[in-house]
Amino acid sequence: MNTKDVIYELRKKNGLSQDELAEKVFVTRQAVSRWENGDTVPNTETLKLLSQLFNVSINTLLGSPRQMICQCCGMPLDDTIIGKDKDGTPNEDYCKWCYADGQYTYSDMDKLIEVCIPHMAKEGFSEEQARAYMKRKLPKLDYWKRYEELSDGGEFEAFKKKLIDEINALGIEGMPKVERLNALVGSYVNLTYPLPSGMSVRFLDNDATYLGNQLESEFGGERCFGVLANMDFILVSTYEHEGKNPELVLYKKR
Repeated sequence: MNTKDVIYELRKKNGLSQDELAEKVFVTRQAVSRWENGDTVPNTETLKLLSQLFNVSINTLLGSPRQMICQCCGMPLDDTIIGKDKDGTPNEDYCKWCYADGQYTYSDMDKLIEVCIPHMAKEGFSEEQARAYMKRKLPKLDYWKRYEELSDGGEFEAFKKKLIDEINALGIEGMPKVERLNALVGSYVNLTYPLPSGMSVRFLDNDATYLGNQLESEFGGERCFGVLANMDFILVSTYEHEGKNPELVLYKKR
């Protein structure tokens, strides 16, 4: 689609009139009309506002002229998995797993490769093929080429270590010590937990990125532990294969 069609479809999908859209991005109704007629294209700053408003990339607004890949892990990108800057603007250079709310989540290339290997195995790669492929690909990506410039000096790693210490200090029976926390997108791990009252509840935001891991229970059996956390809370649950029959063990505000 062309930009004029993309803006029209997004405006209609979000139930906005031309006047309402104009007000939200600080232009006139006539400007919106010119975009939708194909007479003009929004300037760079307005494209950023539209990107944030509609939760799509500028690439999408311009009719998807280029293929996007995450400059940290190499994953192909679409609007559903694009990371976001601190102000909520989609950042079309990274996926949600590698970049969340303006924060890079990986500082160790080897650890990222270990996280990616099981997913690549599902696509038919052997472990050796996956590791070799990632070791060739990652150094060519912008994040790793500019790591010294983009790195936060170990700040995020220090936060993860503190979080791991807090989780392990909970002493939950049957749960092994947490040794690593990975970036996890809410929509993939937002389980529905039954409450004693008979109601059910979800604790996560599908669009947010969290830190977590899955751990085999020391008691054996089919159930495993799931750990999720961020700046505000720690959540521990148990569940069966693929998140079936989840039970909440602990939800703790930090």
